[in-house]
Amino acid sequence: MAAQQQASASHASYESGVEEIVESLSSRSFDLISGERVRSLLLRRSESALDDLEPFRDSWSRMPLDGYMADGGRYRRRRHATLSAPRASADYRFEDHQPHYQGLDYNNLNGGVARHYEPFEDQILRGRTMDSLLTLGCDIFGRLAPYSGWHIEAHQFRIEVDGEEVGLPTPEGVHRDGVTFVLMAMIGRSNAIGGESTVFDLDKRPVEKFSLTDPLDVALVNDERVYHGVTPIEQVDPASPASRDVLVITYRHKP
Repeated sequence: MAAQQQASASHASYESGVEEIVESLSSRSFDLISGERVRSLLLRRSESALDDLEPFRDSWSRMPLDGYMADGGRYRRRRHATLSAPRASADYRFEDHQPHYQGLDYNNLNGGVARHYEPFEDQILRGRTMDSLLTLGCDIFGRLAPYSGWHIEAHQFRIEVDGEEVGLPTPEGVHRDGVTFVLMAMIGRSNAIGGESTVFDLDKRPVEKFSLTDPLDVALVNDERVYHGVTPIEQVDPASPASRDVLVITYRHKP
């Protein structure tokens, strides 16, 4: 009985935390959540939510180069996955692997072509940490748009700098992704400075600047109401390479 009561209290605390985020995101069209708060929130939902966090983070070191950089850059590594979820539900499903596509209106550098990226490693995509972050997005965005199902795309990004190229987290500049909501989670930084994010209103006037620095720091944006961009990263120690690892999960209205 005590265990059931504790589980019920944890669930209620998780729901309360989600509602706080929903209220903030609804009023501002973006929200920032510290890694410490995200970790606490996910563990309230499930004690095993982050059981594979370290292998999850390590998987960013095993990604292939992004071969679709129209600027010729070799500073980005990437993997991709496609999922879906019914309306007002976190019961997401894995879809067959498919290309990623953005129109030139949303990505004037790399848009306009179907980009076939390597899939997530299966154990990472189906692991506890990924499940927790996907579910958190469904829980938050499902409250804001309860009558819509979701087309979900997940992207692993690593931006690298080795002294020869500039590391551009958003080479397309200030942009929107052409979706409904975006969840961006910091996975890790090594020997890197910069990477400052800015949220802009629809007239591209800056609203707020921030940096995702600690593991599981999360930024949420309503992609229909704000633009965003990230500054380049640079090496702290010029003798060693620098990297910035981020997970981006997008949720787009699906009939």
